[in-house]
Amino acid sequence: MGETNKKGYHALLNPGEENEMDIFGYSTQGCRRAWCIVGHILSFGFLQLLFYWKPEWDVWANCDPCNLQEADVVLLRTTDDFKKYSRKKVTWVYLSDLDNSLTGKPDQLMITDGNSVLNRAIMRPELKLRMMRLQKVSYVWDNYEKQFQKVGTLEDSLSCADIHSKFGSGLTAEEQSIRRFICGPNVIEVEVTPIWKLLFKEVLSPFYAFEACSLALWLAVGYIAYSIAIIIMSLVSIIFTVHDLRKESVKLHKLVESNNSIKVTVCRKNGEYRELESRYLVPGDVIILTGKKQFLPCDAILLGGGCIVNESMLTGESIPVIKTPLPNVDLFMPWKMHSGEDYKRHVLFCGTEVIQTKSSEQGPVKAVVLRTGFNTAKGELVRSILYPKPMSFKLYRDAFKFLLFLTTVAVIGLIYTVVVFAMQGASVSEIVIKGLIMVTTAVPPALSAALSTGTMYAQRRMKKNGIYCISPQRINVCGRLNLVCFDKTGTLTEDGLDLWGVSPSGGNCFLDVHKFSSGNALPWGPLLGAMASCHSLIVHDGQVQGDPLDLKMFEATNWELEDSSAKDSNTKPAPSIIVKPATNASMVPVEGISILHQFPFSSVLQRMSVITQETGQDKITVYMKGAPETVYRFCRSETVPKSFFEELQYYTTQGLRVIGLAYKTLEKEGRDEVASLTREQVESDLEFLGLLIMENRLKVETKPVLEELNKAQIRTVMITGDNLKTAITVAKNSGLVSGNGMVILVEANEPTGWSPACISWKLVGECKQDEYGNHDTNVHVNIEGGFHGRNGKENFYFAMSGKSYQVIVQHFNTLLPKILVNGAIFARMSPGQKSSLIEEFQKLDYYVCMCGDGANDCGALKVAHAGISLSEQEASVASPFTSKTPNIECVPQLIKEGRAALVTSFCVFKYMTLYAMIQFICLLLLYWQLQILGNYQFLIQDVVVTILVCLTMSLNHAYPKLAPYRPPAQLISPPLLLSVVIHVCLSLAMQVCGFLVVQEQPWYSSAPSRMCRPVNGSLLENPTATNTTAAISRTVDEALRQVNQSHESFETTTLWLLSTVNFIIMAFVFSKGKPFRQPIYTNYIFSLLLGAQLALCMFLLFTDTESIYAFMELVCTPTLWRINILVLLLATFVASVILEEFVIENRKLWLMLKEIVNYHSKSKYRTFIRILEKDPEWPPLNRTFYGVLNKDEKDTKTQVYCNPAYENHEKAAC
Repeated sequence: MGETNKKGYHALLNPGEENEMDIFGYSTQGCRRAWCIVGHILSFGFLQLLFYWKPEWDVWANCDPCNLQEADVVLLRTTDDFKKYSRKKVTWVYLSDLDNSLTGKPDQLMITDGNSVLNRAIMRPELKLRMMRLQKVSYVWDNYEKQFQKVGTLEDSLSCADIHSKFGSGLTAEEQSIRRFICGPNVIEVEVTPIWKLLFKEVLSPFYAFEACSLALWLAVGYIAYSIAIIIMSLVSIIFTVHDLRKESVKLHKLVESNNSIKVTVCRKNGEYRELESRYLVPGDVIILTGKKQFLPCDAILLGGGCIVNESMLTGESIPVIKTPLPNVDLFMPWKMHSGEDYKRHVLFCGTEVIQTKSSEQGPVKAVVLRTGFNTAKGELVRSILYPKPMSFKLYRDAFKFLLFLTTVAVIGLIYTVVVFAMQGASVSEIVIKGLIMVTTAVPPALSAALSTGTMYAQRRMKKNGIYCISPQRINVCGRLNLVCFDKTGTLTEDGLDLWGVSPSGGNCFLDVHKFSSGNALPWGPLLGAMASCHSLIVHDGQVQGDPLDLKMFEATNWELEDSSAKDSNTKPAPSIIVKPATNASMVPVEGISILHQFPFSSVLQRMSVITQETGQDKITVYMKGAPETVYRFCRSETVPKSFFEELQYYTTQGLRVIGLAYKTLEKEGRDEVASLTREQVESDLEFLGLLIMENRLKVETKPVLEELNKAQIRTVMITGDNLKTAITVAKNSGLVSGNGMVILVEANEPTGWSPACISWKLVGECKQDEYGNHDTNVHVNIEGGFHGRNGKENFYFAMSGKSYQVIVQHFNTLLPKILVNGAIFARMSPGQKSSLIEEFQKLDYYVCMCGDGANDCGALKVAHAGISLSEQEASVASPFTSKTPNIECVPQLIKEGRAALVTSFCVFKYMTLYAMIQFICLLLLYWQLQILGNYQFLIQDVVVTILVCLTMSLNHAYPKLAPYRPPAQLISPPLLLSVVIHVCLSLAMQVCGFLVVQEQPWYSSAPSRMCRPVNGSLLENPTATNTTAAISRTVDEALRQVNQSHESFETTTLWLLSTVNFIIMAFVFSKGKPFRQPIYTNYIFSLLLGAQLALCMFLLFTDTESIYAFMELVCTPTLWRINILVLLLATFVASVILEEFVIENRKLWLMLKEIVNYHSKSKYRTFIRILEKDPEWPPLNRTFYGVLNKDEKDTKTQVYCNPAYENHEKAAC
């Protein structure tokens, strides 16, 4: 039926989000439904099963398209490449079911926020609304926007003032009941799926349904032994699958159940405080956070007081994070927009642990519930596990196309069978059975299971090496990885920082560097005061905890931290944190420093500051710490040394981490006025103190691993939140950037006023003179000339900051692909920018791996084709792979296993295809004689040979060295198709030859015998006798009465022996070794199995044991004919090996053919590389491109000036 263009019939659900879907409206038709029920009955449930597999067919058969506003059924379709359909019912919810008293006041506003989705969804006067539930989230019909909207969250459109005024004092009991009735309970429930349900889902898959039909057919024709073998194998497979699914279900259930039964204190609108279970919370509730440690049961916005939380569940790092209240500012912009990227500092996320609270003068610590249930941060994480994003991989798409081809072959075989048997006058039942046998031969039911063996064994090997996988289907994808993105800190470099020294400022110049390794203490002064107090450390469980940088800095002072804020933080303002000299510290003229107020570090602002007071003194002091370039901007110019940028450049080029320190004294402010000071008032007119220098060493494993990846032609990219210059130095020291390569800085600036956006290209070189005083950029470079307009292409790498990346995405999007094909260093990148960058790489057809330690990398790990987390924290469940070893050695290991698994999948697929075709050819020839193989002959071929080969062929380990090229990913490709065609032709020629030649033998008879010795002896005595056939007939006349002539014939015996050994030949030929897998002789089980199978076949070929011939339904042939069969098999083996090794697997030959036909890869990144290699103006060093302001519009949409050198042949890309 499909889709229509009816108005209001289609809309977009969750636009712009990861789970974006098309939604179509339908109304159920009673007549259609009745006809479908009749169809279910007449088809014995098959139609129902078909609708289970294809829910869109179910909707199209039972319903008519209609406006979404009138729909009682909606059809949902994902907007990705898979276009997966699902069906959901739309139900009416009546508020009168909640409380009959509501029906008497239908026009009264029952929701605090009149513009909320809930208020717009309620239809009056009926007090009802339309709702559906999708992937654990509820949606209601918005009568004003005319679309389905998500509930269970406060609207993002609310301003800061709205949140404080509308929800600051809590909800009424009535509104809370309504919200709970509509939004549902605040729980993240993952039910432990019953075993019977898992069994049904597994058994009802199309694969097992096809297998069940095949088993019914085989049992009907008496093929008992093989059917039992397949049933046993299927049951074992189903049991293991159900066991694994059940185990994962229980694990996930235990992971989330603790959040569903937490006691919380809720503030009502009337000022009443009430303790209840967290499952009863709704968006808009105000909760009171006590001083005790607790896990948050929901996402909430902090309204008053302060919190310190452990967000390891989200970030993977057990570092305390300070949360500050949402400011109550009277602005109309949405609250998230007001806070920018730093809005998360006001949000307490579900599943994170509150380890300390600090009340304010206005009262206890309060937070308004923002999201509940599966809408929360933890809920989204759990949903991503329950409903993983399907992985688009060409191998799987090609496999489906190949199955369609095999199905076509099966249909041809079916037609052939019907024609041949009908012409011979066979019965209808016999024709049907023989035809169905032909179909199950051409499309082997075991194909799907065989393909999964490679990934199963690879997953087991990775687990032994400390690499855990929760998404096995991605293992094959890892075999195609050609770009690896690394986080820096904790991934390429050591997690911790070592304090190298401090460079104090002496007014217009820097003083001698104080190195802490010397053992000399830093003398008392503002610099020591800043190191002792300008941090966000806390005392938790008797230990000082916090950011590693802060810890190292504080430890170097030999001071102690005394935090009494946890003693009583619920009813009165929390006492300040006090730092004081330890007993072993050098003598200082102060007893301690009280930290009165803190402006926490912000990744957007790149700084933090504290307001302090020395014990026993009235003087108030402000200290600031942050990125040197940022601190520099807030200091009085006369206090900053003239050589500031030169000094900064000196340290960053050595890969050192540099932090700027500054301070000032607040003379007129008293302790009581400190809380009312704004950040802008405090962070101004500072005095520069100096540079804190920390060393972040490379991990020992980093350099050899990057060298190994580079040799394998796998691109490596650094994505970090650290300083750009430090990132460049680390990239050079680690080998990520080659020693002779040029690093080109790409700087982009947003449009200002009437000035358009611009992008410039500068070569990063050594600083040779003091040229930094008037610059205000993160990286300062010396521009070296002589490279503009080069025809020879040296190695070059682009480096940029997150700010420049964002400008390029927004204003120079057409240049982005050209930059990315040589982009190597991306610094000061936010978590969102990391994810965006990986998606941009994927758009260029790169297969991307992301390796990070879990800190701010969760989004990128999830988006990448293969995300490897080096963190063992709970956040790693969002990553497909987790490495127990905290270094990047897991990356090449994962790629090796991925390549081995991918090659194994190809080998098994080719083998199963040839197995089907060889047996298909055998049956075609035998059907011509109205004959068929015997049950035990099928059993030997299907179980003893094929199934055992599939189970052991995949046992080859990955090759220890990465090849400089990747295995193919396309099943429908010239080499593979040629391989299949060649081997099918060889098998066809061999079997036809045997089939025809055996009939021309002088001893041939249509009435063969299994009595070998007398007949065989007589044939050898007189092989040329003209009356041989008659003699044989007379000799075995009595035996013929006891045998089934459709199974026992010279043709059946000959073709069975030829085809069975041919299976073994194909297993040997297709078992690939180097360069992606270990050689076949290292797979001892497989090698011994092939030897045993071949020995069995040779025994059956040359034995003269009558009982064995009777059991196997074989007939006796002369020894000379057996030798002829052996020669025919040897010729086939030699031809197969030569053609496979010297033609199909000859990489040089295929590269030469590609060059002859001028074939080029269609990957987008390769297309851009080829174009840019011919462009003499690329890279455009010492040049600036400007955007073009569109004066017809008020916004600042821009178009880039294109390089004329490639405009002609690449307009679309420009």
